[in-house]
Amino acid sequence: MQIYFIFMGKPPFCAKFAVKNLLDMKERILGRNLLQLREITDSLSLPSFTAGQIAGWLYKKQVDSIDQMTNISKHARELLNERYEVGKVEYIEKLVSSDGTKKYLFPTRSEGRYIESVMIPEYEGDTSGEIHRATICVSSQVGCKMNCRFCMTARGGFHGNLDSGEILSQFLKIDESADLTNAVFMGMGEPLDNWENVRTALEILTAEWGFGWSPKRITLSTIGVIPKLELFLNESKCHLAVSLHNPFDEERSAMMPVQKRFRIEDVVELIKKYDFTGQRRVSFEYIMFAGLNDSKRHADALLRLLKGLECRINLIRFHTIPDSPYVASPMQTIDFFRERLNKGGITTTLRASRGEDILAACGLLAGKNNY
Repeated sequence: MQIYFIFMGKPPFCAKFAVKNLLDMKERILGRNLLQLREITDSLSLPSFTAGQIAGWLYKKQVDSIDQMTNISKHARELLNERYEVGKVEYIEKLVSSDGTKKYLFPTRSEGRYIESVMIPEYEGDTSGEIHRATICVSSQVGCKMNCRFCMTARGGFHGNLDSGEILSQFLKIDESADLTNAVFMGMGEPLDNWENVRTALEILTAEWGFGWSPKRITLSTIGVIPKLELFLNESKCHLAVSLHNPFDEERSAMMPVQKRFRIEDVVELIKKYDFTGQRRVSFEYIMFAGLNDSKRHADALLRLLKGLECRINLIRFHTIPDSPYVASPMQTIDFFRERLNKGGITTTLRASRGEDILAACGLLAGKNNY
C-alpha cells in the first residue's frame, strides 16, 4: 500500500502564518446569500441589482477577487474593497490514498486549528479508468461537541463553527472543484449543531443565483439534533443520512451521549412525518461493532424501529482508532446482519471504506497537521 504526500511548497511554520492571515483579513463576502449581499450593497448606497451581480461573480464565475467583477463599476469595486474581500480559504496540504481518495487540510479562524475535507472518486471500471463521480465530504465545525465514543473528531473537542464561507471554500479550493458531482456533509462536526451557517451554505449551493446544484446531489448527515432536524426537513430538499449505530436506548446512550437528549425513537418518529417515497432519500448509517450492535437481536430491533419508513441502511465497517475499546465486526457477522435486514424488507448495503490509509475514512478525521 502506497501513500502519496503532496506539499504546497511551503515550510512547516506556514500553517500558523496562514491562520494569522485569516484572523487579520477583511470581512468575507464569500458565503453571503442574496439577502446578505443586498444588505452590503445597501450600506454602500449601491444599486440593488449589484447584489445579484456580486452573487454571479462569486458562485457562477467563482472569481478570487472583487477587482475581477468587471461588470460592476470601478467606484463600486473600490467601495467594496475598502471593507470586504472574496475570502476563499486555500488548503495548505493534501494526502492522496492508494485508492485515489484525497484528504485536504484547511486552516480556520481558530488559531492553530484545522479542518479536513475529503474527495472520494468513483471510477468507470478499475482505478486506472476515468473518474465518473467525485464526491466531497465536507466539514462544518472545528471539532465536535457530540462526544461519540468511536469518533476521532470527538476526541479533539469542540473549537468553533465554520462560517458559510469556510464551508464553501472546501468546494471551491480543492483540486477537483470543477469536477464535483456530489457532496456529503459527513466530515468534522455535527452539521445541525451549526445549522445557521450550514443552511446558508445549502441555500447558496442549490439556488439558481448560486451554484445551481440540484438538492439531490447533496446529503446531510446528523446524529439526530431534533429541533434543527425539523428545520432541515422543512427548509431543504437535500437527502438525509442519520447516524443510528444502535437501536436500543441504553446501549446507544453508552456509545452516543446525544441519545440522552434526543432519543433515536423520537428522531425516527419525526422523519416518518415526511415523504421519502419520491426522489428525496433518507438513509441510516450503522457502524458495525463486534459484540455491541451486530447480533440478530439488534437486526430485528432495527426492523421494528424503521418499519413503515421508506429508507435504506448503510452498514459501515468500524475503522479502529487508537486506545479504543471497540473492535470491528467480522465480515461473516456483517454479511449475516445485512442479509437479515434485506430479508426483513429494508434495503441494506455495506458501504465501501475509502481512504483508510490516510485516515480519511468514516470517523477518522481529526484536523491535525500530521501530514
